[in-house]
Amino acid sequence: MRRNGPLALIFHAIFVVVMLAPIVVVCLVAFTPEGYLSLPTNGFSLRWFRAIANYPEFIHAFWVSLGLGALSSFVALLFAVPAALAIARCAFRGRDALAALFLSPLMIPHVVLGIAFLRFFTSIGMSGSFPALLIAHVIVVFPFALRLTLAAATGIDRSVEMAAVSLGAGGWTLFRRVTLPLILPGVISGWALAFIQSFDDLTMTVFLAAPGTETLPVRMFLYIQNNIDPLVTSVSACVIAITMTALVLLDRFYGLDRVLAGKSDTGR
Repeated sequence: MRRNGPLALIFHAIFVVVMLAPIVVVCLVAFTPEGYLSLPTNGFSLRWFRAIANYPEFIHAFWVSLGLGALSSFVALLFAVPAALAIARCAFRGRDALAALFLSPLMIPHVVLGIAFLRFFTSIGMSGSFPALLIAHVIVVFPFALRLTLAAATGIDRSVEMAAVSLGAGGWTLFRRVTLPLILPGVISGWALAFIQSFDDLTMTVFLAAPGTETLPVRMFLYIQNNIDPLVTSVSACVIAITMTALVLLDRFYGLDRVLAGKSDTGR
């Protein structure tokens, strides 16, 4: 295997530093004992982490984001799996146009989507409700779930399915015992990517969220409009810690390569 040269290693190191620097700065500021944003700090304190308990809105918004991300990603997969199998296997007129339609939310700015969803849900009396927020997020994250599931469905070995059919497997048995395990890395990758997109979305959600359905990014955005203390950095540090813990556990028990790159056990 060819090794990277010194320039490649230097570029790699600079890239890692640039990517990690904002996260490190946010975490350091979260431990400041001061009542304002300061770095370097005059010491380390858990003051602003304890302050989170005085703002239950942040905790409620976190659970809303978690539930919304998990549910919208799951619903998106319910549509993405059959759509991916149909596009990957069936040659019908308009297939490319259908695939482009499914992926079109990726090309529309989220500000435009937010305004369009707001007008639509207001006209039918659903504005500010959780079902409206869920529908909007399903539409936005659906392309992410479809793209990775489609990549997995395109690359599976059809001879395995033909062998199962020749042995008498029915349609549901074929999908449950053969097809789904073959595309499972892509399905899990699609769910993970869709969940991250839903959890992190602010631009569109800020148009649709209402008191009681505010997600964590929206709650943080509204807070920093009127406050400049380090409370938001402590909330961000908690989210970073939870995310890192989840990634470590995921890598330990399943493997990040399988989730983020859709690699199977055979490395396909």
